[in-house]
Amino acid sequence: MGYAIGSAGTLISREDDVNKFLTETVPSAVKKARDTGAKAIFGMGWNILTFSKNMPTRQQLDAICSDIPIYFADEEGHKGLVNTLAQVNAGIMKEDGTVLKSEIRGGEVEIGADGTPTGYLKEQAGTYVRSFLDNENLFPVEMALANMEKIQEQLLSEGYTMYLDGYSTYFFNDSFYKAASRMDKAGDMHFVLGTAYELDSWMDVDAAIAKARDAKQYASTRVKPNWMKLFMDGTVETGTGFVEPLYPDGHQGIPNWSEEELTDITRKTNENGITMHVHVMGNKGVNRIVNALISGGRDEMRNTLVHVYGVNEPDYQRMADHNIYVTEGMLWHHAEDELQEVLSAILPEGMKDKGYPMKSYFDYGINVSSHSDFPALSGSPDDPFGIMEIAVTGVYHLENAKAWWPEELVTREQALTALTINVAKQMFIEDERGSVKEGKYADFLLVDKDVLTCPVTEIHTAKPEATYFEGKKVFPVCLSLQ
Repeated sequence: MGYAIGSAGTLISREDDVNKFLTETVPSAVKKARDTGAKAIFGMGWNILTFSKNMPTRQQLDAICSDIPIYFADEEGHKGLVNTLAQVNAGIMKEDGTVLKSEIRGGEVEIGADGTPTGYLKEQAGTYVRSFLDNENLFPVEMALANMEKIQEQLLSEGYTMYLDGYSTYFFNDSFYKAASRMDKAGDMHFVLGTAYELDSWMDVDAAIAKARDAKQYASTRVKPNWMKLFMDGTVETGTGFVEPLYPDGHQGIPNWSEEELTDITRKTNENGITMHVHVMGNKGVNRIVNALISGGRDEMRNTLVHVYGVNEPDYQRMADHNIYVTEGMLWHHAEDELQEVLSAILPEGMKDKGYPMKSYFDYGINVSSHSDFPALSGSPDDPFGIMEIAVTGVYHLENAKAWWPEELVTREQALTALTINVAKQMFIEDERGSVKEGKYADFLLVDKDVLTCPVTEIHTAKPEATYFEGKKVFPVCLSLQ
């Protein structure tokens, strides 16, 4: 959906400050909307660490445009900045500032000193307001199809032939599913795509599960619509992950679901042949969802935790015992020295010098795959060899920093496993793909460097010279002249 976000709206550099956002970015996005007759203005990418010092308000956005709803997500997609009209359309407030809804389940509508919404939304409050945008026109099927071609080009150029998307219904429609189906039927799909239907905490659970079940109509050899995406909590770094002990200021984060609700959702989802794909960061959130997956889930469904920042030690074994999978941001296992100091001041005890575990999953026999979460935190590399070097060294080669949480670093072989066969297992296709073996599809790549023996600081320089999918060379593709 990273491509969709860029196509449907405006991408903002995380280096941009508030002044540039208000004087250049938003006015440019408004002009584009007026020129094209768009009924919504959408963007993504602002940096919370920069913007929090001088957070823009709905009144400032109104001064630029008050007759078209505006929504700008931050770089992680967990927070949003909106004008008054966007909140009026969503029933958050009246035009005169009267508050109609001060809370959205799983999120927060920030209220200013004047008693009215400031225009800053956190977590599920943002997705709720975003659902009232003109999403069918923001992201139609033809745009999704054009995105699919670009996605495939990038994936194959980096050596990926399997990809499980976590935001397939970001714009609250089936455009992505329909585009993938059309592309595959035309014989133009050269990778395996997994898709996930999103269930937010303010939605009707049964209706969302029914939609996820109906999405199976798009299934094929190369399109796998088998997952339901949930948000257990937010992010630990920004204080919305559900943690224990508490953050230094005494709060605990934003959990979106009770354990009983999660258990019921898991039971219904698995009964419909759909695997849970749960975004969870805080260790308290991990414990809650693990309890629910054990109580309500089926081990053979390979229910999966996504992003996972903190894990209490006993939960590793419980995850292993019940075949709970993990897809981890191995590319995030680094931090500049300055950022490490900042995190140390704002994170709970026990998490100050830690981040995303990796080695522990291998130690306990938990199936862990690697994800990029593009475009969130896109300052990290998303190619497999850039990811591998970070997972092995705990350092991003462009940063001058000490290794991050070295106890959780993995071997090259483990990193390769998380990028290949473990991905296939997560997608239920390990008997067809993910390793070189007689009887499997010939999906493989040729690399210009042996990443298992080269100097560890050179792994990131490795590039695919050719990518093959089902025995056919699909990158690079040479077009013959007719």
